[in-house]
This record gives sequence, C-alpha cells and structure tokens, in this order.
Amino acid sequence: MIPNTLQFKLPKIYPITDVRVSGLSHAEQVARLIDGGATLIQLRDKVSAPRDFLRQAEAALSVAHSNGARLIINDRVDIALAVGADGVHVGQSDLRPEIARRLLKSQCIIGVSTHNVVQLKFAIKQPVDYVAFGPIFETGTKKDSEPVAGLEGLRSARAILEGIPLVAIGGITEATAPKVFETGADSIALIAALLSDSTQISRNMRRILAMSAE
Repeated sequence: MIPNTLQFKLPKIYPITDVRVSGLSHAEQVARLIDGGATLIQLRDKVSAPRDFLRQAEAALSVAHSNGARLIINDRVDIALAVGADGVHVGQSDLRPEIARRLLKSQCIIGVSTHNVVQLKFAIKQPVDYVAFGPIFETGTKKDSEPVAGLEGLRSARAILEGIPLVAIGGITEATAPKVFETGADSIALIAALLSDSTQISRNMRRILAMSAE
C-alpha cells in the first residue's frame, strides 16, 4: 500500500552506512557516497549509544541536504523525528510502519525489512514506500542475519509485492548485482561492497552505479 502523498522513486543503488565496516563517521561516509553519485542513503548504527547516534545523524543529515541527497534512519523513528530526516527504515522488531507514518511527516519515506512470505504479505498492507527483502546471499555485516533467501526467494518476493518497489539486501556484490536486478529487484542495498575499503567508497559507488545503468 504505497502512500499517495509521496512521489518516490528508488535509486538503483541504495547505500547503507556502517561505522564498523568503513571505520569512518556516518557524515564522512555520506560525503564519500554522495561524491560517487548516491542520492538516497540509509544510516544504520547498531553499536553507538542513542545520544551519539543522534549527534552523528545530525551531522550526516547536514552533509546530505547540503548536497541534494536524502537520508533515511535505520530503526530509530525517534531519531529520524528529532533530526528531521527524510524517512525511516524499520525492521520486524521496530515500530510498525503504520505507527511510524503517524509519527513522521506525511512526505517522509518509510521502508520495511522482510525475510519471509508472511512478513511480505503483511508489508503490502502497510503504508510503506518500499519493501526490503533478504538476505539474498550470506552476509557478514549483520550478526543476527535471517536465513538466506537466495534468488528464488527474491523471485517469490517480487511476485507477492507486484508493483511495490523492492530493495534486495544481503551479501550482494558487484559481481552478483546484475543477476539480482534480473530476478526482479528495483534497487539493491549495499554495505560491504561499497564501504570495505574506505579509500575507495566514492569510486565503488560510481562504478556500481554505472553498472546498474547498463
């Protein structure tokens, strides 16, 4: 159920920040990703204290908005609301999308993570702008990762979501990205493929964006 108040188009590449993988602050990651062509970035932080994440989110949002990019906060609806982020991405253990929609501005972007058929069928009834599904492959950036869905799982997700924007996530690399798009993803969320070498973030983003446009 896509909100009629939003005219939202997913970029092909949806980068997600991670201070542990990159070794950089969220603001610096955002700057380098934007330099590589990113227009929508998700801030994800599973380790920082809430006050520190709030401070970092404010700094990252300033960088994003000064460069014409949009910023989504992972999990923390309260922080998204406090800093005036462009949206929030919620997981299965976070606030339901319908509650997040009531708390945030009507034009805010709301995404939700799903991992199986039951969650997908629930998601299509929620006021979300996109649905993320995965992990598609094995991933090392999330310790409590769900079972791998594979390309067959992604294909099933595409059929269930019909016209709803679908973000594939989990262990996707530059080499596997073309197959993921072919299977039905509208966008791919990347962490390690972009951030593992902090000196190459802009270059990685630029290269994978170019590949996705082919």
